[in-house]
Amino acid sequence: MWKLADKELTNRLIQGTAQYPSPEILCESIRASGAEVVTIALRRQSPKDKAGARFWELIRGLGVHVLPNTAGCRTVKEAVTTAQMARDLFGTSWIKLEVIGDDYTLQPDTTALVEAARILVKDGFEVLPYTTEDLIVAQCLVDAGCRVVMPWGAYIGSAQGLTNKFALMTLRKRLPDTTLIVDAGLGKPSEAAHAMELGYDGVLVNTAIALAKDPVSMARAFGDAVRAGRAAYEAGLITPREMAAPSTPTIGQPFWHSERRE
Repeated sequence: MWKLADKELTNRLIQGTAQYPSPEILCESIRASGAEVVTIALRRQSPKDKAGARFWELIRGLGVHVLPNTAGCRTVKEAVTTAQMARDLFGTSWIKLEVIGDDYTLQPDTTALVEAARILVKDGFEVLPYTTEDLIVAQCLVDAGCRVVMPWGAYIGSAQGLTNKFALMTLRKRLPDTTLIVDAGLGKPSEAAHAMELGYDGVLVNTAIALAKDPVSMARAFGDAVRAGRAAYEAGLITPREMAAPSTPTIGQPFWHSERRE
């Protein structure tokens, strides 16, 4: 068991819901991974034609926790307004906060992110901010009231993995009491396992599962990788060595030698 904000969970994989071939495959992949939290981007829907109603019905039928996000927002005002709309629509105070500052890299506008986080925390939200691996920004978000911080592994959807492992390790070391989740950039289950081995509390994966040839099998693989990585971290990984060290002791072992005969 682990605690994400105010909820007790068993699975440390958070799954995105965009880009899947169909809602049915999305639902199958969530069941396969065992994810208990899924992210959903707020979309303006027409009450007349009830666009997306079937999608929401399928998600609710899974019994998972919904984490709405402010994907696509580029200003503080836009992000705050979207979060408030999401709270009304989904009935949750959770919000994955995104304030994008660059269209090419989708890198967060960290100044606006901290400002929006401060506003939303005061408004009663549980803010889970998507940010870079920058330590100072993460500390500012914690000071703003965020109990969870979600640094990227790499650019969103890039599948580059953990491009700055040292910075991620520093975040984990310097923020021991903060829930840290690697969000964005993971392309392979092994990278999710690596993030967990670093001591991260969870990972969020969307593109690597949704765009896989077999999303359901890939979701299962990511779920297994997250569990294995966490188990390895809790078991205690050995420290890397510069030199070889024998795995079999030599004390008490028999030795043979041949004598040269003339």
